Amino acid sequence: MTRNISSFLSILAFLATLHLTVAVEYSVTNLAAATPGGNKFINYIGDEYTRKTLPSVTSFIWNTFQQDTFTHKPNILLVRVFIDEVLKIGDTEVPAYTLNNDIHVSAKYIQGYTGDVKTEFTGILYHEMTHVWQWFGKGQAPTWVTEGIADYVRLKAGYPARGWVNPGEGNRWDEGYSVTARFLDYCNGLRNGFVAELNKKLRDGYSDHFFVELLGKPVDQLWAEYKA
Repeated sequence: MTRNISSFLSILAFLATLHLTVAVEYSVTNLAAATPGGNKFINYIGDEYTRKTLPSVTSFIWNTFQQDTFTHKPNILLVRVFIDEVLKIGDTEVPAYTLNNDIHVSAKYIQGYTGDVKTEFTGILYHEMTHVWQWFGKGQAPTWVTEGIADYVRLKAGYPARGWVNPGEGNRWDEGYSVTARFLDYCNGLRNGFVAELNKKLRDGYSDHFFVELLGKPVDQLWAEYKA
């Protein structure tokens, strides 16, 4: 009887996640179709693949965060992906960025990428979609935290980027991106669900003391032990 109840509850949880994933709509717009990069997107990735992949990316992120994120961000009913000719933050060209619930990917980056561009694009989706659903500490969370969590999700999804640091590498815990992602993965190994709990705490603000609250040690000590 207990086993039947447990199975029933698991089915309900799965159906709830499926329903909420479907509740979010997705669109893909190639604004660079006339460029070499935009054409490469059409030939090697495509609108259909992108639209089919986005719901599973969202579901993976919600599961990683161990919460029904949709109920906390009910205004996000549409996530849009744009393929732009080139992207810049300031004077620096970037592969992609996310603004609110709009994900922008650089066609120039797609064109210049050598190797399995479809896999790389998928990894970018995991990283950028994390920015749609994660918390930002009401603007207090430092970039290393938010980017580190996004790369952590990409790592756990199985799409680490070429050129990422190996576990244990890096000079500081707050370097961000893959350095911080590897460190967060270590912390999550100390306490399963650490990253999910850290993200939940980021709903209302940010403090380095979160590491003490969740793992019982200051973040500098955790980093020293990680490096050792």
